[in-house]
Amino acid sequence: MKPKGKLLVVDDNKNVLLSVNMLMQSYFNKVMTLALPQQIPSVLREFQPDVVLLDMNFTTSINSGNEGLFWLREIKKIMPDTSVVLFTAFADVNLAVNGMKDGAVDFVVKPFDNNNLVEVLSRARDGRKEPKVDKQSNSDTSNGMFWGDSPAMLKLRTIVERVAKTDANILITGENGTGKELLAREIHRLSLRNNGPMVAVDMGALTETLFESELFGHVKGAFTDAKADHSGKFEEAENGTLFMDEIGNLSYQLQAKLLRALQQRYITRVGGNKQIDVNIRLVCATNKNLQAMVADGEFREDLLYRINTIHLEIPSLRERKEDIPAFVELFMDKYAKMYNRSSLTLADDAKSILVSCPWMGNIRELEHVVEKAVIMSDGNILRAADFDLPTYSSLSDKGASNSDIAFSMQGQTLEDMERSMIKAAMTECDGNLSLVAQQLGISRQTLYNKLKRYGL
Repeated sequence: MKPKGKLLVVDDNKNVLLSVNMLMQSYFNKVMTLALPQQIPSVLREFQPDVVLLDMNFTTSINSGNEGLFWLREIKKIMPDTSVVLFTAFADVNLAVNGMKDGAVDFVVKPFDNNNLVEVLSRARDGRKEPKVDKQSNSDTSNGMFWGDSPAMLKLRTIVERVAKTDANILITGENGTGKELLAREIHRLSLRNNGPMVAVDMGALTETLFESELFGHVKGAFTDAKADHSGKFEEAENGTLFMDEIGNLSYQLQAKLLRALQQRYITRVGGNKQIDVNIRLVCATNKNLQAMVADGEFREDLLYRINTIHLEIPSLRERKEDIPAFVELFMDKYAKMYNRSSLTLADDAKSILVSCPWMGNIRELEHVVEKAVIMSDGNILRAADFDLPTYSSLSDKGASNSDIAFSMQGQTLEDMERSMIKAAMTECDGNLSLVAQQLGISRQTLYNKLKRYGL
């Protein structure tokens, strides 16, 4: 490959500068190294690099936050079109992910692999922000993950493909029905642990009495029905991925037991005394705002730090409307085969109304509606009248129709939606706070805190 382009390497480690310089001479026309980040502005204007490989941490400090992110923003101000790749240690992977949100095209973890560094920097120079994939691969569901082509999901995919290959703990958040478990399985598939098991556990379904036995296992005779030794989820996920779904539903008392196991990196079976080392990659998911729960005293802050090395937010279907027609086609094909229907076509009027619907239940709700339409329709063309669209009656306000309420919530933040739901519940329950808390599935104290926060 003929060398082309100019590369600027900024790192205060002279050995790193020397090794990267020697490696990249064969791939770039010119390579410049820089040990002092304070010289970045002047060097940018003079050297005009196509790519900047920027270290995340230097020996000096910047009051405005992490120095690498500070200089990333400065580079993008001076030369917005220059591709910036972040150079980071494993402990700072989360900062690198934040850097990608601020305009970096990629990151490389130290100690680096030569081939990977060449590939990433070459891709950045050639203007490709992610590995080249065609449209079909974005829509491929052979592995269970549908990415689509919306900007929000393409951005998420880029980050997932970077962080999956690390061992960093990941917290996936998003509304119900957005596909959090599918994303967790995709992370495992892309990880270096993909030859190991992926073990999923619903944390909200674990009772106080079953918690330790299910997660840590038990020995024979530990309790009445313990007729044999039993391995827990931690052991089953050895050398693989442990996926803890609905982590926000775990009681405060059980959170302490989980935290202890994650900190110690070993478990002890119920009734036993042998410490068993565990080697797992932890991925958690929730539809709850854990930061707000920490503020309300419902979730341990130290546990949140432990599970939240990398935070991935899955956008709602309302934030990726351009993917809705593809989802509909996908589900139409799936259920046409399942129910022995001939090939189906989606009419334009149906496509229009499906795209405009807010889908508060997200992908899961859309799939249910499409399945019902496939079952109930007579012809080979699905029209708007064939779809039984949701009305979201639980969000109704006095004097407003269900559809008005649902469609008026498009584009709102989760906080806005939560405020609207609390307000609607207050109206429906005539201000009875006990009934409001019961309807919303939260404690009275949490309700008091939210009423104060939202000024209701």
